[in-house]
Amino acid sequence: MLIKDKSFYRTFFSLWGALVVQNIIVHSVNLADNIMIGAYGENALSGVAAVNQIQFVLQQVLGGIGEGVVVLSSQYWGQRRTEPIRKFSSIGLRLAVSFALIMFLLVSVFPVGALQLFTTESAVISEGIRYLNIIRFTYPVCAVTTVLLATLRSVETIRVALYVSVSTLFVNCGLNFVLIQGRFGFPALGSAGAAIGTLTARLVELVIIVCYLLLKDKKLQLRPRDCLVFDRTLFGDYVKTSLPIVFTAALWGLNNAIHTMILGHMTASAIAANSAASTLYLVLKVAAVGGASASAILIGKAVGAGDMKKIKDMTHTLQLIYLGIGVFIAAGLLLLRGPILSLYDLSPETREMAYTFLGILSVTGFGMAYEMQVNCGIVRGGGDSRFVMVMDLISIWGIVLPVSALAAFVFHWPPALVVICLNADQVFKCLPAGIRANNYKWVKKLTR
Repeated sequence: MLIKDKSFYRTFFSLWGALVVQNIIVHSVNLADNIMIGAYGENALSGVAAVNQIQFVLQQVLGGIGEGVVVLSSQYWGQRRTEPIRKFSSIGLRLAVSFALIMFLLVSVFPVGALQLFTTESAVISEGIRYLNIIRFTYPVCAVTTVLLATLRSVETIRVALYVSVSTLFVNCGLNFVLIQGRFGFPALGSAGAAIGTLTARLVELVIIVCYLLLKDKKLQLRPRDCLVFDRTLFGDYVKTSLPIVFTAALWGLNNAIHTMILGHMTASAIAANSAASTLYLVLKVAAVGGASASAILIGKAVGAGDMKKIKDMTHTLQLIYLGIGVFIAAGLLLLRGPILSLYDLSPETREMAYTFLGILSVTGFGMAYEMQVNCGIVRGGGDSRFVMVMDLISIWGIVLPVSALAAFVFHWPPALVVICLNADQVFKCLPAGIRANNYKWVKKLTR
């Protein structure tokens, strides 16, 4: 049955709205970065895009670590038990910072090798290294921020993330405006200026979150000493539940990096076209990301409380909402692709390619809105993180990437057909996702 209780819709759309606005602002910062860098030069745009593929892998893993905190903590929040949540936050922080430092070390020692994975153009690599030399210092900062925001999200504290995102927008865009082109007497730093803006914004984010936790938060009462607490039993629970989530996130980040590798080694303009198209796509994708995050919190809370009837009604209702979100994403990509691409300083060939890519993404984006929210919101939120990992292993690594590589390098298909191959899983994963959601084998109580 569909849920008739209006309080459910108020809670869901309140969480969804705050998460969507937060993520729109985050991705709007990236969009502004791309537009400002794109106006500076196509080599700078491609160089930053290549570095951002490395950063995307990092963000995916950090996001996976944070989602592990959310899945476990939301069930404890359903029982109103906050002490285990503080311990899960400590575990997440240790793992996230450790991974961020490893990535920092790798890109510091092998900067050229890292960029050569995505492009062989020397001018693009040169611009990318200028950006990478600064942006790498954001890695440990992002690790702490991601886990702290995930901890707050698990107890339905969303608004602070919105404030953080607004601050990022103003700081980053303001510094980009001044430093990329060189205004008000400052030198024109190009990609390095964009990196300085992003680093400054990430530091401001962290300060706001820490101040909120220390001075404002009443739910968690998380303090620095809590980060020193280590619970072996809960660590075992975290690893068992979160390892598939982190592994899936890492694979997804690597998958997107390989997308860029494949397209970047096809034609000189494909990587820039993909960067322009994927940035708009990611801005609209936040509608699905927000829905998945809101669903995971509410589903996890219901599983923790042991309310099976509510779980089933919620599952039916959410799936209909996901279809509506899919229509929104598809329509948005079709309607906005022309106006957004006109803001870029791209060659006619690159602009036309990006326009075609966005048409393809409007179709696959509809499928993504359903399967991703079902998998990451309902199934994973209910405690079954293994199913998503297995499905991605089969669909992405067993089907999509091998077929796409053959299409690009053996059959030499045009970039548009390769993009279809690279995104086909967003459509065919809908069937197994729907079957899994409606058999309720994903309901797993994780609390002690």
